[in-house]
Amino acid sequence: MTRTQGRSAGARPAWARPSFSPAQILVMGFAGLILVGALLLALPASAASGASVGFVNALFTSTSAVCVTGLIVLDTARDFSPLGQGIIMGLIQAGGLGIVILSTSIALLTGKRISLRERVVLQEALGQTAPSGVVRLARDVIRVTLIVEGIGTLILFLRFLSDYSPLRALWLAAFHTVSAFNNAGFDLFSTSVRGFATDPLVVVPIGLLIFLGGIGFTVIQEAWRHRLNWSRLSLHSRMVLTVSAGLILVGTLLFLGLEWSNPETFGRLSWPARILAAWFTAVTPRTAGFEIIPTGSLHQASLFLTCVLMYIGASPASTGGGIKTTTFAVIGLALKTSIRGEHDIEIQGRRLPGDVVYKAWVIVAISLGWLFLVTTVLLVTEGKDLAPVLFETVSAFGTVGLSTGLTPSLTTAGKLIITLMMYTGRVGPLTLAVALAERRKPKAAIQYPDERVMIG
Repeated sequence: MTRTQGRSAGARPAWARPSFSPAQILVMGFAGLILVGALLLALPASAASGASVGFVNALFTSTSAVCVTGLIVLDTARDFSPLGQGIIMGLIQAGGLGIVILSTSIALLTGKRISLRERVVLQEALGQTAPSGVVRLARDVIRVTLIVEGIGTLILFLRFLSDYSPLRALWLAAFHTVSAFNNAGFDLFSTSVRGFATDPLVVVPIGLLIFLGGIGFTVIQEAWRHRLNWSRLSLHSRMVLTVSAGLILVGTLLFLGLEWSNPETFGRLSWPARILAAWFTAVTPRTAGFEIIPTGSLHQASLFLTCVLMYIGASPASTGGGIKTTTFAVIGLALKTSIRGEHDIEIQGRRLPGDVVYKAWVIVAISLGWLFLVTTVLLVTEGKDLAPVLFETVSAFGTVGLSTGLTPSLTTAGKLIITLMMYTGRVGPLTLAVALAERRKPKAAIQYPDERVMIG
């Protein structure tokens, strides 16, 4: 090897080394970021008291931040110092964008070329079907993030300026903008945004930031490039926008009907504030985790509806978790096609390939099995009722961060289990399964005869 070749090979990012698959690189990248964050948060300087919060608590908080969840075992505002809060904010931003996108952006800024293998890793990180155009998309992701978070920070800063000093207002605005756009749910008010339940200048910007962060960078890029021309958007973007808007609309109407007269939630608000609260309550389960009313005070039917919305989650190539809106849509279309006795799944003049449908079913099967296993284990370790344990588990899987109050009282085993669940929800159950699976030897070109079994 020549000296030039050695220098070129050594200049490549660690995540681009050919010994790992793209899925394994993503899984290890998030794990490494979580570990670094945990070590930083465990430092005495990161705690408000000056004494370390302990590694398990630091690990839980780091995982929640990197996986943009928002579940907390410690109060972010009271238990962490400004340094600790800054570290959490940085972890949220890094986790929302993804370690691969950040590494690529640094490489672009330093003038390094992005190799084909690095583009394949980016393809996996951004959920694209081909490596072409992923570098431009990664560049657009950073640009969109800076623009949206800049606007959000300015709006919230002007609102908070009436209640806080300029420096404090700027810090609150920046932290909550980053947390909302990355669908994290961390707050510095100790009560989420419940104190602003009737304030549209806070609720609406945070809700819109959650929505933008949850629809995915690909959709934002397309919508901007085509100036929201519906006919020019791809099927993916149209599906994401339709399903997202539909889930928010249906969720808003259902929450209004279920909680209208509940004195502990909407019942104490004026009717315009109830509509605003219902809208926000339908938006936040899209993996954000902010509360405008106490989640534990919701009726059981509302809690179940929230679980459904959290399980579906956000959209591909976004900062959110869950099985994703497109997976939900594809499953619905597959069921509709099967019931009608048809073979091809068609939508808006297009036919969905069989591998897309197969992948959707695999994601649903793996996620449901994982939820069942983790819920069962938590029922044993925590000794709590099914409803709060299931809600907490789904919230962690969907990287939402909503809680009925169980998280702070989790045992050490429970904290570690929920930590694992948040991690799984962020990297994706299918990505994790592929990364952990051993490489199988290619099968010989042998096709066995068909034989049917009875189904149903």
